[in-house]
Order: sequence, then structure tokens, then C-alpha cells
Amino acid sequence: MARPRNPLLNRERIVTAALELVDGEGLAALSTRRLAAGLGVSGPSLYNHFPTKDALLDAVVDTVLGEVDLSMLGRDPWPEALRDWARSYRAALAAHPNLVPVLAHGPGRRANALRLADAVFGALVDAGWPRGEATRIGALMRYLVFGSALGSFAGGFVDDQQVYTADYPRLGQAHLLAEHQRAIDEGAFETGLAALIEGLALRFERLHPAV
Repeated sequence: MARPRNPLLNRERIVTAALELVDGEGLAALSTRRLAAGLGVSGPSLYNHFPTKDALLDAVVDTVLGEVDLSMLGRDPWPEALRDWARSYRAALAAHPNLVPVLAHGPGRRANALRLADAVFGALVDAGWPRGEATRIGALMRYLVFGSALGSFAGGFVDDQQVYTADYPRLGQAHLLAEHQRAIDEGAFETGLAALIEGLALRFERLHPAV
């Protein structure tokens, strides 16, 4: 029997191809027709694995969330665990920036998203945070990570000093920001992360005063 021209279609192959398409060309490029053509199959064959485009996108998003390291949660002291988890979370998003707007929504039924939420909440509660506080801290960390990954403040400045010098004298060096975009964005994230965890540590001490 002759071997098939293309490898057998399965969920993993479809998700990988969809993620590559979104990474390379953005969310707008993802369509069943475009994806099927890239895989060398007919469009209807995709529906045997994903009934809708939204179901496929959910699987792509959940695959990215599966890249986030959760091993430190419940193992390391909560400040260090929260810091290292946030860094891993941001790294996963930064590797797939075109998916960030979709990832920013709640976990829904996505297994890896729910596993992440469960691990963070559980680690905080087990460390002594009240359940309500743990919920708010989990949300707060998401705001920091997603805000950092969603766009670049430094990248929003144009490389033309004349735009700033006449009317905005305090922005005389702003034309240099885009050149150092990555360092500024990562530094801003680390500054915010450190300040947030330091503040939470003080809050934790007030909740658990030394006897």
C-alpha cells in the first residue's frame, strides 16, 4: 500500500500549524481554508478534530499556557514562587505576542489555563493567604504579566528627536527609547514585579503579625 503523501492529520499537528500561522502572520490570518491549504488537506477534514474555529483557537491558546512553568508553586516560598512563575508566564506570552489578546480572557474550559489558576490559588492559600486575597493576588499578577506582554511603551516613540525637543523638553531623549525597547520593557516588568511582591510581603506580615 502506498504511503500517504502527507502525515496523518491529528489534533497536535493542526494546533502546531495554527500556532505557527498566528505567530507568523497574526490572528487575522487564521482560517480553516488557510490552515487546510498549509496542511495539504481539505477544509472539512479539520472539522473532524475541531468543530469550530473558536475550538481550534482555544486549543492553540491552551498549548501556549502549557509552556508556563508551575513547578515552583507549592514548592518554594510564596514570594519566590510567585516571582518565578510570573517570569515564566511572561516569557510564554512574549514568545507568542499575537495570541496575547485571546489569552487575556478568562480560562473558560481550557485545561492548562485552569491548571495554572488552580496552582497559583492553591499555593497562595497553602502559604497562609486568605482565599479572597489569594483570588485577588492571582488576578493582579495576571494584570501585570498581560499588560507587560500586550504592548511596548518604549516602542511607541518615534526615532526623530525633532518631534520632542520643541514642545516636550523633558522628552529630549525619547527618540532613543525604541532602540532599547526590549531592555526597557523587561526592566519595567522586573521593577513592577519586585515592587508588587515587596508590597505583598508587607501585607502578608500585617495579616500574620509576629507573636
